[in-house]
Amino acid sequence: MLKPKKKILLDLDGVLNTYTNDYEPCYIPPARDDTVEFVKKLSQKYEIKLFTTRDKFLASIWLIENHLDDYIKDITNEKEVAWLFVDDRCIRFNGHYDELLKDIENFKVWHKS
Repeated sequence: MLKPKKKILLDLDGVLNTYTNDYEPCYIPPARDDTVEFVKKLSQKYEIKLFTTRDKFLASIWLIENHLDDYIKDITNEKEVAWLFVDDRCIRFNGHYDELLKDIENFKVWHKS
């Protein structure tokens, strides 16, 4: 019997595309270089869901236009049970609140660093 794949939620803006804080509700920026290769490789071992607050229909079109629809199982805007979340606006909690406070205060999005 095949072991089910662990689920990963991948954020769209700032992870899979070239978003840099220039949000437009009816436009999703193009995919980053090597996005297709990355997602294809990841999908071999993991179940991938797109995690975004964008319109689901618009995000679906974006996946098709960027040749990612075969590798991403679904789109969600809810924090689902998953093995891992990949987002450009997150901090990993290491069990220490004092360090977490510092990390929050010093946080910078990768493309603003």
